[in-house]
Amino acid sequence: MRYNQLGRTGLYVSELCLGTMTFGGAGAGLWEKIGTLEQEPVDALVRRALDAGINFIDTADVYANGHSEELLGQSLRNLGVKRSDVVIATKFHGGVGEGPNDRGASRGHVMDAVERSLERLQTDHIDLYQVHGLDPVTPIEETLRALDDLVSRGLVRYIGCSNWSAWRIAKALGISERRGYVRYETTQSYYTIAGRDLEREVVPLLLDEGVGLLVWSPLAGGLLSGKFGPGAAEDKDARRATFDFPPVDRDRAWKCVAAMRKIADAKGVSVARVALAWLLAKPYVTSVIIGAKRVDQLDDNIAATALSLSTDEVATLDAVSALPEEYPGWMLARQGGGRRPAAVGPDRD
Repeated sequence: MRYNQLGRTGLYVSELCLGTMTFGGAGAGLWEKIGTLEQEPVDALVRRALDAGINFIDTADVYANGHSEELLGQSLRNLGVKRSDVVIATKFHGGVGEGPNDRGASRGHVMDAVERSLERLQTDHIDLYQVHGLDPVTPIEETLRALDDLVSRGLVRYIGCSNWSAWRIAKALGISERRGYVRYETTQSYYTIAGRDLEREVVPLLLDEGVGLLVWSPLAGGLLSGKFGPGAAEDKDARRATFDFPPVDRDRAWKCVAAMRKIADAKGVSVARVALAWLLAKPYVTSVIIGAKRVDQLDDNIAATALSLSTDEVATLDAVSALPEEYPGWMLARQGGGRRPAAVGPDRD
């Protein structure tokens, strides 16, 4: 297991992060389709993740209506995990009640949400507190000021956002710098070999500003697990069979799966491992969030950290999954190419 720097901070997190969306969804509507694990199987997954070197766990207050946080907090207590040995990330924004202020990123909701998450997690601080989506009503300044106060009070150590566009992240970073607030150190975003849209605007921003990328749904909700597509015997118990999300261009996805299956067969590994290894090879990826319902599923995902793809294999996967060219990207490349350092010098045209 390798460890990567979280944004520009001095904190290091494992390249794989244990996701907790499968925890506690029984009777919780949408969440029941994703996972219904209770305390004993949750403890088994958390124990296995920690034994494998994973020190990073991600949850959210909306997962299973708060029960996911409760199960995680109790699991860490049951397993006797030293608080400083684990990096806990959680998120706020989604609806957690029926009231008009039980959602969003207002100062009021931020202050209420953090106290409830701390109680459910049975901890005195959250390592990474993330805005779980876009609040089109609350000014970014209000949210950042509230989060800055939480850091000052020691309730939160670092902050991040999730599912934001590049320009909003850039605006938030500018506000934080101008006003002396803590800044977003990470963004949690959807990114897979079959869904590389993030590379158009967000990834260049992250590289330029030193913001870390946490990848959610690296297997596109199971679509890239190898259980779906041409030549696969579809698993009717898989999450995709009942919860068809996130949206994916299946024609492109099947081409990716076919290319990954050739590599997987040659190496004697699962298609899922190849999909994860492709992500782990990207230098701008800080950590890939993996979720599981069983320990054997978790083990297969963990094994991706030991899978090395050759330069040719990466090039093959990059080519089959390449994004179609769009404006202004193709024009920027055309006009800016001659200004790159390799093309500058007295003996260059």
